[in-house]
Amino acid sequence: MDFSFMYKYYGFFVDGTAITLLLSLFGVIFGAIIGVIFALMKLSKNRLLKSFSTAYIEVVRGTPLLVQMYIVYYGIPRLVGVDFEDLTLGIIAISLNSAAYVAEIIRAGILSIDKGQMEAARSLGMSHRLAMTNIIIPQAFKNILPALGNEFIVLIKESAIVSIIGIHDLMYNTDTVRGNTFRPFSPLLVAAAIYFAITFTLSKLMGILERRLRAGDSSI
Repeated sequence: MDFSFMYKYYGFFVDGTAITLLLSLFGVIFGAIIGVIFALMKLSKNRLLKSFSTAYIEVVRGTPLLVQMYIVYYGIPRLVGVDFEDLTLGIIAISLNSAAYVAEIIRAGILSIDKGQMEAARSLGMSHRLAMTNIIIPQAFKNILPALGNEFIVLIKESAIVSIIGIHDLMYNTDTVRGNTFRPFSPLLVAAAIYFAITFTLSKLMGILERRLRAGDSSI
């Protein structure tokens, strides 16, 4: 197997990896923010908010990310009349997709908190919103941190889909190297190794963080 092309094209893989990590990072951050909103809407007693949140989550989880990417890429610029950069549209699509999955993770985390926590907070005079913000949600995030970490890892792999709209992520740059070097296979092995190195490292870091959280709980 010949990897001599790496001497000339290693920069393509470095730049592509940076874009992939950037997409995934912003995707999970904005996805978490939007996901919290949809999780709270789904837990709301307001039927309209609950129905809207449920419909959004079901539609996003029931359709391919590829289709969502095309809808965002072609639909949002026409809808708002503004030409966004491809990277911005990619982040929007990934964030909206991630939000649906994060919302369910957060909802499950909130429901896992003992109801006595809310009752105790309300008995102390806290409003429902204040209790959720200061007591319930922080505990829920601690419980679901491993799941959020897994979502970040999944996003890194799924972000390869943005190459179809011309974003120069790792997969796009890998295809460029394949075309320039006329090597259809070797660049793919390099890309696969980079993806694996990133996800494996993150998985190990999440494992360490999870063990530390468990150790902190047991010491209380």
